[in-house]
Amino acid sequence: MKFLKIVIFFIGLTTFAQSKVGAADIDYILSKMPEMETVRTQLETYASQLDIDLNKKIDEYKVLAEAYKKGEANLTPEEKKTKQTELLTLDADIQKFQQNGAKLMEIKRQEYLQPLYKKIGEALDKVAKAQGFTQVTQTNQDLIYLDPNYDLTIPILTELGITITADEEEGK
Repeated sequence: MKFLKIVIFFIGLTTFAQSKVGAADIDYILSKMPEMETVRTQLETYASQLDIDLNKKIDEYKVLAEAYKKGEANLTPEEKKTKQTELLTLDADIQKFQQNGAKLMEIKRQEYLQPLYKKIGEALDKVAKAQGFTQVTQTNQDLIYLDPNYDLTIPILTELGITITADEEEGK
């Protein structure tokens, strides 16, 4: 049994020793892609459309509320209840629309970014294979230090045909 543990330990060591782990800053790569301007424009257009739709609902609510206030004295109790229910329903619809707005924007953002992530993934695959990396992680604010020899961000940008200045490279 002790022999089996030692063999497993050495197999683990050799497997680990053969690994080459790199990292890439996907957000930085995205920010340098020329297609991001189109994505920003599309998102702004979509957000504007959501705002227009929300404003229509708010205007409709205001019109109904104003009509209710003006005619409230002449309404029967049943008509008042019906109008109040309409207003409450429309108010709930507006609140639900506002809550869903952020979710809708995130869904649309992911939809627009998906082709860019695919391009990055293909470039990353080529670079990682060419440089012999077995694993690549994404850099984030938790990463304290990364040896520049293991940072694949610039080679991925190069693979994508994106050139950056030396100042931009240092600031990365």
